Amino acid sequence: MIYYTFMESPIANLLLTSDGEALTGLYMSIPEQDSTKQDLCDFRKFDLSELHQRNDDAYPFAILKRQLKEYFAGERSDFDVPLRLEGTDFQKKVWAELRKIPYATTISYGELARRIGNPNAVRAAGLANGRNPISIIVACHRVIGADGSLTGYGGGLSRKEALLKLESTQARVRVGSAR
Repeated sequence: MIYYTFMESPIANLLLTSDGEALTGLYMSIPEQDSTKQDLCDFRKFDLSELHQRNDDAYPFAILKRQLKEYFAGERSDFDVPLRLEGTDFQKKVWAELRKIPYATTISYGELARRIGNPNAVRAAGLANGRNPISIIVACHRVIGADGSLTGYGGGLSRKEALLKLESTQARVRVGSAR
């Protein structure tokens, strides 16, 4: 059984999915269809079936909602909820590498391909990045074009920009307060 719940955030309505033991998905509402109404029609990549049940109390939703609120408030730079990522071995390798990109840091798609040991797989790494089911936590927003441009983001480029700006602003605040 896959459980789901919703959460509002500063950048989008979020759909969270879980198998009751680990987070299996964190999806953003479709940018063009944002609304205050929490409706599954607002989410892409999510196939509602009889195997999905709304359960706002399923594990680890409460913990994740708290951590996401802290993240958006600039009080958290990493997450410690259990994750269950379903995909091909190649996708899992890419997603594991995404988790290693430090907060407020970006890398290019080419660098991502190099880090997984296959520098010729830039496009494949980009496709795997785009199929990441757990946005924000598995930080696909931290991957940018080789020229530093913001490219491709399932949640929309304005949201990618907002996440990167949030992280860079908070990183500067932390450095400034550490002096």
